[in-house]
Amino acid sequence: MKRALISLSLLAALSAPVFASGPIAKVNGKAIPANRAEALMANQLAQGQARTPELEAAVREELIRREALMQEAMKKGADKRPEVQGQMELARQAILIGAYLNDYAASVKIADADVRKEYDAINVALGDREYKVRHILVETEGEAKDIIGKLKKGEKFADLAKASRDPGSKDRGGELGWATKANYVPAFSAAMIALGKGEYTTTPVKSDFGWHVIQLDDVRELKPPPFDEVKPQLVQRLRQQAVERHVLELRSKAKVE
Repeated sequence: MKRALISLSLLAALSAPVFASGPIAKVNGKAIPANRAEALMANQLAQGQARTPELEAAVREELIRREALMQEAMKKGADKRPEVQGQMELARQAILIGAYLNDYAASVKIADADVRKEYDAINVALGDREYKVRHILVETEGEAKDIIGKLKKGEKFADLAKASRDPGSKDRGGELGWATKANYVPAFSAAMIALGKGEYTTTPVKSDFGWHVIQLDDVRELKPPPFDEVKPQLVQRLRQQAVERHVLELRSKAKVE
């Protein structure tokens, strides 16, 4: 039995039964209800496993083992310990909340016009170009000015990048690869898009990470994916946003003393 069976999915509550009604087994006289097997099976199906007699047998065996362990734990009084009771209540809350939010998300109606609006907004934020840039990140403005002075004297950007504080790019000559302006903080993006190919910033650029010297290597056109291709993801995104607004609304209306 794969270890994945130890984790229950909230999707289980939405799944059709796969076991016959009634207990699937009895352990020391205590019945294991079929709905537990349904929940555990749904978890496996959601992970891409195929329903087979072997999987059903594995689910049954897992639940028998759990029941035997549960009975022993309760015999030893583990369920009476305050910290265990707290953990059990948190797990119960998570399952109930997940089931409720799944139902709420499914009830949200997403208009095609709203999906199109989201599609257009994302494309505007991304822009119509991708930029291939490199940078050198240092701690102080003075260090950045010193690097710019060395570039003006003909030293290579890739060599100077070895002093960068960015561990992800320093060993690649400062290269950040292809990205849109939305991938970077505003100050970095503004300086980047103002450069021509092969140019570097002659004034240090400040961000929350430190001071940057930026060089633009290349620019290419960005073609957004067709609307119909990304529509399902956009609908999911809008549903998630609706759920987040609902949670904030419930929190704001809650009376907290």
